[in-house]
Amino acid sequence: MEHPAPSTPARRRRRAIAVVLVGLVAALGLSACGDTVGYTQPSGDKIQGKKLFVASCGSCHTLRDAGTTGKIGPDLDYAFVQSRLDGLGEDTILQVVRAQIAYPVTTPSTGSPGMPANIVKGQDADDVATYVASVAGLDASGKPMDPANPPKPEPPGGSTDGKAIFESAGCSGCHTLAVAGSTGTVGPNLDDAKPSKDLAVDRITNGQGGMPSFKGQLSEAQIEAVATFVAENAGK
Repeated sequence: MEHPAPSTPARRRRRAIAVVLVGLVAALGLSACGDTVGYTQPSGDKIQGKKLFVASCGSCHTLRDAGTTGKIGPDLDYAFVQSRLDGLGEDTILQVVRAQIAYPVTTPSTGSPGMPANIVKGQDADDVATYVASVAGLDASGKPMDPANPPKPEPPGGSTDGKAIFESAGCSGCHTLAVAGSTGTVGPNLDDAKPSKDLAVDRITNGQGGMPSFKGQLSEAQIEAVATFVAENAGK
């Protein structure tokens, strides 16, 4: 009778990560939709991942390092700080984030807005997961945050360049606007809708449906600037 070959350290490590993933996915309310994400090598580009996160994910998630304060999805700092305190490593968090990107809960049973499918794919998804895993739950010094008093994100300040705000605030991840080079499909196609400036100001300030309010993230001058940019360029 043949005995099974002893497991290698790599196999044991993957098995351990898989066990932790199941626990974290359950704890965070994530779903793998019946499929299994393979082990992702921690080789993504963190700099590119940050850019992609701000553009595609920041309007829904809070992440201090990215300066985003979205409230539709989980606060990623809060979601992972306890994992940091419990000693779970960056690689494990990377696997959880990558799994959620690959198999998002698009229609939660609560009726709240879900996470869009295919918001980033392939290497882009690896880059985002690598970036988030490198900063989520950590303060500016690289230590785990105080769960009871996490530092607040610092949104991009000062700029009143409407196009730059549209990109940095995460609008491009949800909306199509040709002049901004964005092709998001979560929210209305702005080139088709062609909103007036007043309507754009109202939606950016107060939100509606799945769109969050940016009142606490952008100054009045920034809201005016991005609303003007959208109103003057939609449909061009």
